[in-house]
Amino acid sequence: MSLGTNIKRIREEQGLTQERLAEKLGVTFQAVSSWEREEYRPDTEKLVRLSEVLDVSLSALVEDRRGIFKTKETIYNWEHMKTYVKTTARNYKLSDTLKAVDYAVLAHEGQKRKRSDTPYIYHPLNLACHALSMGITDDEIIAACMLHDVVEDCGKTLSELPVGDEAKELVRLLTHEKTNEENRGRVMKAYYGAIAGNPKAALVKCIDRCNNLTTMSWGLSRDRIFRMIKETEEYYPALLKVVKAEAEFGNAAWLLQYHIESMLDIYKRLM
Repeated sequence: MSLGTNIKRIREEQGLTQERLAEKLGVTFQAVSSWEREEYRPDTEKLVRLSEVLDVSLSALVEDRRGIFKTKETIYNWEHMKTYVKTTARNYKLSDTLKAVDYAVLAHEGQKRKRSDTPYIYHPLNLACHALSMGITDDEIIAACMLHDVVEDCGKTLSELPVGDEAKELVRLLTHEKTNEENRGRVMKAYYGAIAGNPKAALVKCIDRCNNLTTMSWGLSRDRIFRMIKETEEYYPALLKVVKAEAEFGNAAWLLQYHIESMLDIYKRLM
């Protein structure tokens, strides 16, 4: 597949006219038309700008690799995961977790993961299953895995949550205020600093980042991926250190560090 064909396909997939794409690039629509007809090729500067505006890699523009690999947005069925978490919660008598699962399912009803049709509840259930698979059966931790986004994203309040004070405190720590370009640095520094003061919150946040790293290739723009990489490198070594300091989380800390650092290295090499 040619460069011109790739530009046209990606442009149309994003609902852009030649005129709109030209406006974003600062060129004439005739220039875009000539690229798509293979009459001319964009110079290196314009090619880089195309990848930024269309939010794709340079290789996606110049190479024909579509269809070689099959990709997945999910690995497990979320309803099966819900059954697993609730069954395990009953076996270990995790009362907060049992209530948190049903509450989270209702709270996130109708929500989707970014740029996908995947029900949002897949994410908190993934966190809970991740924690359980590492042998963590602390009721407050698993409940916080399920509820960590409901205050931030679902308009719920801490007082509404059907769990005890410790689980509510974990959710409070894992919730941050909305940010913009001006306040983001300050907000995130305070946010991660507070989490680092609570080993259980640090553990949940590291599991959360593992799951978000595995989905950001299709869920985030290139700019957001760069920001995610930089944020992870800045704040997560301290959180992992806090988790490692707790003997009961030692095995989990090893796996989480391996997962996070491996994913970062893969993204940096591909980008």
